[in-house]
Amino acid sequence: MTLFEVLSATLVTAAFLAWINHRFVRLPTTIGVMIIALVMSLGLQGMHALGLPVLDVVNAMLAEIDFSHALLDVMLAFLLFAGALHVQIEDLVGQKWVIGTLATVGVIVSTFLVGGMTWLLAGAFDVEIPFLHALLFGALISPTDPIAVMGILKRAGAPKSLETKIAGESLFNDGIGVVVFQVLVGLAVAGLAAGGGADQGAAAGHDAGHALDAAGIASLFAMEVAGAVVLGLVFGWLTYAMLKSVDNYEVEVLLTLALCVGVYSLAMALHSSGPLAVVVAGLFIGNRGRRLAMSQQTTEHVDTFWKLVDEILNVVLFVLIGMELLVVFHDVEGIGYEMAGTFLLMGVIAIPLVLLARFLAVGGTISALRHRRDFTPRAVQVMTWGGLRGGISVALALSLPVELASRELVLVMTYVVVIFSIVVQGLSIGKLVATIPRPDPSDELPAH
Repeated sequence: MTLFEVLSATLVTAAFLAWINHRFVRLPTTIGVMIIALVMSLGLQGMHALGLPVLDVVNAMLAEIDFSHALLDVMLAFLLFAGALHVQIEDLVGQKWVIGTLATVGVIVSTFLVGGMTWLLAGAFDVEIPFLHALLFGALISPTDPIAVMGILKRAGAPKSLETKIAGESLFNDGIGVVVFQVLVGLAVAGLAAGGGADQGAAAGHDAGHALDAAGIASLFAMEVAGAVVLGLVFGWLTYAMLKSVDNYEVEVLLTLALCVGVYSLAMALHSSGPLAVVVAGLFIGNRGRRLAMSQQTTEHVDTFWKLVDEILNVVLFVLIGMELLVVFHDVEGIGYEMAGTFLLMGVIAIPLVLLARFLAVGGTISALRHRRDFTPRAVQVMTWGGLRGGISVALALSLPVELASRELVLVMTYVVVIFSIVVQGLSIGKLVATIPRPDPSDELPAH
């Protein structure tokens, strides 16, 4: 299939499923289209099991898309930039300690908690998995997904301070989680090379060998994180200066688009964190650029453009998450039904383990900072349940080297946790938010 044919099929499918959801299912658009796509995937797999050759065209399209590449190298830049544009920097500064701690220490703590519990779980099922591979699962499942969480939180009507904490954390822990994942993949691939793995693994392991020592890991973190922040600020400021010098919404919309794709691509080429760079640039333009460099007309057009980009790509992404079930089936079909059932059961058990790790990371952070600030009632519960996992976790799992012995286990567990997170947590977070005690307006009236 040509690129145009793949894009056409994807957009037509996304539009059709969005129409079905709006007309008949009436769930939130992203969750609804993903559930319908999941049902379609299960139906196609069932027809395939009966001997009907219906998967050839779909599998050919999915093979051309390469979900991991499509999300991490293409869609993610637009989705993160669109989200960052509408986050107020003053709100982030007010919650900087909570957001910063959760996006860094929280991700690392959760990675080790989930990894350790996964390793013990595998032992209970007599499934062999190196501890490093269990940590890989912890790294890719620990970051909350800004794509999945931001729209749902707004509809849920969460208190502003709580929404800022969850959205801000999701925007920043994404980049940190990818860096941790890359370090662990480098260690795992280097281990394959040392153990006499495939030629491809040996070559990659040689390149990743520098990550085996503490200095190499620290250097990688500095390049990924600090380099990304600098790139985002520098090119955000340059774009801001260009926006300030013109008053033409067509040119200015184009400048924001160029900033998004340009800074993301440059960061990735320089081995910095593309997600962090584009978030920093988006925050800069969404705050300083919006206030000082854009007219009201330009602001309206910029907001409308990026809102449409965000909504369209979100629908496409969640359709692809649903359809990627077929890829998971394909990747694990060689391990046998009994082992696949074991992996599926382990994925189900991993759901409360991941939530427990999230609860401990959030609870520990809030407990440590509670003496310095007040927190919304039930903040720990809402932030735990509202920390959704999404397409980024699936994309990272699919990007694991095929030589990795535990790849199928990690992929199945990731997919199970993500589906539960989006469907169950995503549909119920609004009810949990509604239980938060609200101040009684009468309390603010003067006493008589």
